[in-house]
Amino acid sequence: MNAFYEHHKDSIEFGYRCFDRLLLNGLIQPFQQPERVLGFFNTYRDGKRVTHRALTEIADQFLYWVKNRSQKWAAPIVEAPEEERRDDFVLKYMQGAEADQVAVILKAREPARILVAIGGKDNDSPHLEFKQRWVNQYNFYLNDKHWGPLFVRMSPYFPFSARVCLNQHHWLAIRMRQEGIDFEQCKNAFLRCSKPERLQELADSLTTRDLLQCGQKWLTAFTPFFTSRERHEVGCQHRLFFSQVEYCDNLIFFRRAAVDEFAERLLDTNRTIGQPKKITMIFGRKVTKQYKGKLQTVIEDLDLPNPVIRSHYGHGFAKQYVRDSRLLRTEPATNDVRDYGVNKNVENLPRLRQRMSEIIDNYHNAQQDLLETFVDRGQLRKLAEPTTLANGKRIPGLKLDHPRQLAVMHALVRFANIAAGSTFTTSEVYAPALDALGSNASQYSLASFRYDLSKLRAKGLVEKVPHSRRYRLIGKGYSVCVIFLKLFERVYAPLTAGLLKPFASDHKLARDKRSELDRLYQCIVDDLTALLLAVGLKTAA
Repeated sequence: MNAFYEHHKDSIEFGYRCFDRLLLNGLIQPFQQPERVLGFFNTYRDGKRVTHRALTEIADQFLYWVKNRSQKWAAPIVEAPEEERRDDFVLKYMQGAEADQVAVILKAREPARILVAIGGKDNDSPHLEFKQRWVNQYNFYLNDKHWGPLFVRMSPYFPFSARVCLNQHHWLAIRMRQEGIDFEQCKNAFLRCSKPERLQELADSLTTRDLLQCGQKWLTAFTPFFTSRERHEVGCQHRLFFSQVEYCDNLIFFRRAAVDEFAERLLDTNRTIGQPKKITMIFGRKVTKQYKGKLQTVIEDLDLPNPVIRSHYGHGFAKQYVRDSRLLRTEPATNDVRDYGVNKNVENLPRLRQRMSEIIDNYHNAQQDLLETFVDRGQLRKLAEPTTLANGKRIPGLKLDHPRQLAVMHALVRFANIAAGSTFTTSEVYAPALDALGSNASQYSLASFRYDLSKLRAKGLVEKVPHSRRYRLIGKGYSVCVIFLKLFERVYAPLTAGLLKPFASDHKLARDKRSELDRLYQCIVDDLTALLLAVGLKTAA
């Protein structure tokens, strides 16, 4: 349980986590080496030469087989739509599909890694290489008896690269029906469940074996080129690897108003705290100089009832949005699970689930720090007082309006540090501090930065990681930094600007056209002006 859930639990009806989209790449590992392909044909195909013509004949045989199966299954072969989402396009075909029935086959030109023969005549052995080519591939949309709607994409070219797309929501729906659990499903989400604890137990029970049984059953059925003997002796069976993974946390609230209230606050906070266009995602991975991926949080309008907060990291992102009125979804996704320190083989499913769940907890905890930051009574004054260390050294206190100190805090609360395992070195946060201060190294040296950091260490907000050069925020260090930034940037600075140097054009703007924050600030400014006049004071012109 994270801080976000703990704080809002009275408003939450139930919640659950599960894998959403699981896109698995399938390849026959023995045939990823050209020499082993030659050995296979020599041993099991009477020494047939692997020429360009032979490879073309294999692809043609697959095409004839697909056409034959299409007629037998009553599953039409249709061109994939160019603009409409494929999942929406195939709905009319999938309706009423029986268990383990192929409903439709989409034909689409897509990139695939295929074996090509270079040079040599028909009776000679040419040079074999793997190349990336755009070829016609076939997407089999079907209704699996254990997984429900899914699709399998097959390349007709040797060695038959493949892709399997699964969704755990459909898998869970089948399991809950089997156990007689009452629920309401809306596409890939559950809006109501009579036994939410059992729902989570079922979600966590998904194993690698469940993936392999489904994937290998259909990949075997869609590669008729190999005989049973060849599969048994040579291992002509696809191995499965994670290609794209989405893991979602779903919180269903009692009332939509409760969701909208804090969703608006989250959006507003992400626009102002910690320089949102530069903050990074909370993926718990160290960001080094060799990192080349995108590190950014953006707010997108995708024509949904609420905007989407999307945070990019490496080959993936995490997004958070409201859907179906009462559901808040937080969903990390990636096209390369190695960004999370997990290998691609599907045997690593438990580790991947753990890592993606940790990302969600980190995301929620950081957001709750932004939403609700509290400092105990009297603590603010203590933070401003000097600190005397055990060796007698006197360290100045923290000042609310000190530019250098605020710049250091800006650098410390960036999500990039959480992505690096919630630790940092002085060199890693020095550049962001310079940027926040608007200075260069000649004006604000690294030594000065370390001196300002020592003030936070003296207050017990930052500690040095033993036996390393890294530091981390501890206790309420993150919250204290955030509240200093909030007080200065969102209370003192805006009010001071409104009093001393207001924009003349603001007064001409109709009140109902101003943002809520601007209206609230203006109310405070007006009340302060009235107070100053009442006590016989007035602001400087």
